[in-house]
Amino acid sequence: MDSIIVNGGSALNGQIPIAGAKNACLTLMPATLLSEEPLTLTNAPRLSDIKTMTALLASLGAEVQSLQDGQVIAMSSHGEINPVADYEIVRKMRASNLVLGPLLARMGHAVVSLPGGCAIGARPMDLHIDALTALGAEIELKDGYLHANAPKGLKGAVYEFPLVSVGATENALMAATLAKGTTVLKNAAREPEIGDLAKCLRSMGAQIDDDGKGTLTIEGVDRLHGATHPVVTDRIELGTYMLAPAIAGGEVELLGGRRDLLDAFCVKLEEAGIDVTETDKGLKVSRMNGRIRAVDVVTEPFPGFPTDLQAQMMALLCTAEGKSVLEERIFENRFMHAPELTRMGADIEVHGGTATVTGVERLKGAPVMATDLRASVSLILAGLAAEGETVVSRVYHLDRGYEHVVGKLRGVGASIERIKG
Repeated sequence: MDSIIVNGGSALNGQIPIAGAKNACLTLMPATLLSEEPLTLTNAPRLSDIKTMTALLASLGAEVQSLQDGQVIAMSSHGEINPVADYEIVRKMRASNLVLGPLLARMGHAVVSLPGGCAIGARPMDLHIDALTALGAEIELKDGYLHANAPKGLKGAVYEFPLVSVGATENALMAATLAKGTTVLKNAAREPEIGDLAKCLRSMGAQIDDDGKGTLTIEGVDRLHGATHPVVTDRIELGTYMLAPAIAGGEVELLGGRRDLLDAFCVKLEEAGIDVTETDKGLKVSRMNGRIRAVDVVTEPFPGFPTDLQAQMMALLCTAEGKSVLEERIFENRFMHAPELTRMGADIEVHGGTATVTGVERLKGAPVMATDLRASVSLILAGLAAEGETVVSRVYHLDRGYEHVVGKLRGVGASIERIKG
């Protein structure tokens, strides 16, 4: 297996371009199943998860082409559609479950395997099933597959999510675009990726109203047409690279960055003593002198602090002056990076969903092992601040969510290389 070697101690200076959002692109791609006409996505990220979704859509009968070095994805579902999403593909990635709503809306039936993905909690399908059932679907679990049927089509309904769920909101939103009548989704997720999906669906002819407070109203239409849509900036990649100069020191401009995508995160950086400035090209982050201050963090649905930046933020707080408390409210079992950071000299105590980090003056390089996607990059960030050499193994997780991470960090002065295993 490949590993990444980081030699810490170098301040970072320069620019890092931010790619299109992985989580948005993986949501937008299944929307091609809603129409017989072509859907083209621009500003697409070049990641292994995108290849997995491409393979899944192809297995369902969609035509998917990667153009312009992978930054354009051209799709068409004009042919015969196979409504069965097989376990061998779905098990590789949790976002595969997002074909359920579109298949059900277009075909009236679907058979979708229960999904896989990073081991960061159960993340059950209950909310997806309940929302689609409210729209008239009949769904049964057999032998690890969800068998969904709506032989007379889906019908509009009012449904309130008992818990905010990004994936369930996306599945229900796509399904509702072709349902008969009006659908009102209450307590819907408000993440930028939801807004990006709604924008794309509107460009395909969907009738969607978003009150900006968690209620989506969808007037079903008979059919959707083709469209071309640019994928929104990846706010998690943005936040990750904002932390690089915060940890290592220096000044880096994140090209394409937008504060509105990460305001709660930016506020925490500023509380810690990091400068965040909006520029004509994006966001500039700088840390010039001295240790940062400890801050407390609670992960919450958007617009709160993102769970997908918790591991990276913990890496920063390992060298803060004082004691920080991080509370994880989205996923259980998401502190698996803590023992690895401890191997680098961090002082971390984990009790259930809370981690207490007492800052140390300096981390020390060590061999560490990545346990999931965000943990992978948190260890790389820690390596930027560590004394000596850090070797991060099992970095295959990294390829699911970050394109050219070594090149991007090396471009601003980091001493980092990837070794083939």
